[in-house]
Amino acid sequence: MFGMKHPFRKMLSLSLAVVTAASMTMTAYADEPYKSYNYDNWDDAIPSQCAYEVDRTLTGQNLQLARLRDPSDPLFISENESSSFNDARDLSLDDERDELWVADTMNNRILVFDVEKYELKACYKSVSGSDVANLKRPYGVFAHTSPSTGKQTVYICDSENSRVVKAEVKDNKTLEVIHEYKRPEEALYTASTYSPRKVCVDKAENVYVICNGVNTGSVQFSKDGKFLSFFGANRVQVTAAVIAQRIWRAIASETQLAGMKRNVPIEYVNFDIDKDGFIYTVTEVDVETDQLKKLNAAGFNIWNNNRGNTYVFGDVQGEQWDPVQRTNHHAILTDCDISPDGIISVLDFESGRVFQYDKECNLICIFGTKNATSEQRGTMKNPNAIETRGDKVYLLDGAKNDITVYTETQFGHYLKKAFKKYDEGLYVEAKEDWNQVIRRDGCYTMAYIGLGKAALKEEQYSKALKYFKTAYDQDDYDKAYKYAREAFLREHFTAIIVIVVLLIVLVKVKGILNKKGIYLIKRKKKKTGLRPVTEREE
Repeated sequence: MFGMKHPFRKMLSLSLAVVTAASMTMTAYADEPYKSYNYDNWDDAIPSQCAYEVDRTLTGQNLQLARLRDPSDPLFISENESSSFNDARDLSLDDERDELWVADTMNNRILVFDVEKYELKACYKSVSGSDVANLKRPYGVFAHTSPSTGKQTVYICDSENSRVVKAEVKDNKTLEVIHEYKRPEEALYTASTYSPRKVCVDKAENVYVICNGVNTGSVQFSKDGKFLSFFGANRVQVTAAVIAQRIWRAIASETQLAGMKRNVPIEYVNFDIDKDGFIYTVTEVDVETDQLKKLNAAGFNIWNNNRGNTYVFGDVQGEQWDPVQRTNHHAILTDCDISPDGIISVLDFESGRVFQYDKECNLICIFGTKNATSEQRGTMKNPNAIETRGDKVYLLDGAKNDITVYTETQFGHYLKKAFKKYDEGLYVEAKEDWNQVIRRDGCYTMAYIGLGKAALKEEQYSKALKYFKTAYDQDDYDKAYKYAREAFLREHFTAIIVIVVLLIVLVKVKGILNKKGIYLIKRKKKKTGLRPVTEREE
């Protein structure tokens, strides 16, 4: 089957996709405002079951923001306080306290909600202990509660006040400043402005700040506010124009060099940090280099470091074709989230879709959509941020001024379970989960690969070969074939040796008999056309 020509294989894949789509329940598409799909081994989009469905849409009304303008409410701010979001830019989950923090940018405030009850818990428009009290255009927020001390700390990118505020939460209205991270005075920082956009913090309490207009990486501060370095700058994307300019620079005069446009790295716009301290960055422009990076403590991309861009994120049918909207499309990644179990969720600003990957960057599922003219729930207009928690995904829309909550379907539940065990090397334990996936989507390639690896571990090589052939997984098929051959040799070693010995003995005996003129097989006389010579004639 691996010898089939590519067009025939694609035809077979398409036929399987049609059969699978026909067998799916109609609710896979009817209940959601988007068509769910995945990719086969030839990067063709094929229908798939929905791994997530819209649970609810959270607006200022159902999040009770009107409490902020009610004088009788403990959270009262002012009778003129806005009761809706206004171009909110960032989300942060504090899992220790089950809280969702929102940077409500144009309303100059930080809002806190109970993530289970979806109730307003706090609102912060200012901080105490600083010469500048009021927040002004907070673009980013990062909330964290220490498991050991129980103290809650929040970091706010107070962009138009040119600072990042580190504050301790005192109550539902008061943030007390611990430290302010302002523009570095070192000569290494050459940007004319300091406008913080996003912030995250590692276990050592080093602070990483993405600043508007800074393309040399995030600005890294120590816990006490000392500027350390720039962290994890993007590479310059190699294009024909860049190559041509490098050639010209080798022969150009000083005057010509001065007039040339500089090729510089593109700044990334968002990031997240996982439980192991790796920082993931996304670049919100149409690029092929460093779309999504996984940076170690030294700032090196451990995925693509010095090897070119070996991973593709977002839609993979070329960068131009959107398989759902059937229009030209370029992936523009705007945010990412890394769950405690290592699931990578990437938000594409251009399509409004979420792409989920496992630890090894295997695509798990795709869901969501963008429609600039629709108010239908589950559609995005201006997706700004993403957070995940358990079986929930939260998408913040800065144009519709709401938060869409997605929850896992049964299909998504089995997918996540299977991938988690697969990533931990528990191939046999994942068998039942992969079977559940196949019952719902018979064209899900990774399920066959997972079952093949389980069969391989159980030394059921014929089954493994069958699964890998179905998935068109040539590398694993070759590995299974090698193991099957070795197992066959081990199992029949004695018989093979006996047969070989008998053949050797037979050859030896035949040679001895031939020398004595005794033939095991009677030779045919060669016809020469001459009569036999008699003794008398001799």
